[in-house]
Amino acid sequence: MLENYLTYLVFLNNKLTKFFTSQKQFIFCKKGCARCCKNAEFPYSEIELKYLLYGFLQLDKETQNKIEENIKRIVEEKSKFKGSTFLYDCPFLIDDVCSVYDYRGIVCRTFGLLTKGMDDRVKVPFCCYQGLNYSNILNKKTKKLSQAKIKKLKLVDEPLGFNISYQFLTDPDFENSFGFKFGEKRPMIDWFYDMNDNVQEAAAAHTNQS
Repeated sequence: MLENYLTYLVFLNNKLTKFFTSQKQFIFCKKGCARCCKNAEFPYSEIELKYLLYGFLQLDKETQNKIEENIKRIVEEKSKFKGSTFLYDCPFLIDDVCSVYDYRGIVCRTFGLLTKGMDDRVKVPFCCYQGLNYSNILNKKTKKLSQAKIKKLKLVDEPLGFNISYQFLTDPDFENSFGFKFGEKRPMIDWFYDMNDNVQEAAAAHTNQS
């Protein structure tokens, strides 16, 4: 089943590469930015978690220990949280760099593009308001993309919205097409209330696959 999920990721990555390439005039992502890795919930399905942990198991022990300490701290913070939505920095983020980049989840892969919803409304990534993606064509007063700025910059490509919501990309149609199950979905940190069990399960699955 994991092998089929990897086939799906190849399909998804090919699509996203085309999307990002078509929008390169508006994309300002760079290593070390890490805004997309902070202050969020990070939805993760069960199969995404297993693949993430494969990456974790390949890290050196020092980095693994840092991640485990991050997880313990965040779990403790959440246990004391009294609000409705708990936001946190990704525990796999080390010195503002993703330590498991090749194994990251779907929501991490899609961030940075314009998202087109079911109602055809286009949503900009929040980093747009921080001077990054699509900020070169943002009207700061209206908080909308500016056709005047697009014309002034004489940009070749138009800003396009894509149907890349997490809900859509984890739809059962993809499970049926590629022959796997996403499984239960939770905020990432909720999977780590028993870190040892999750890591041992991933290690066993990795050994069996090898």
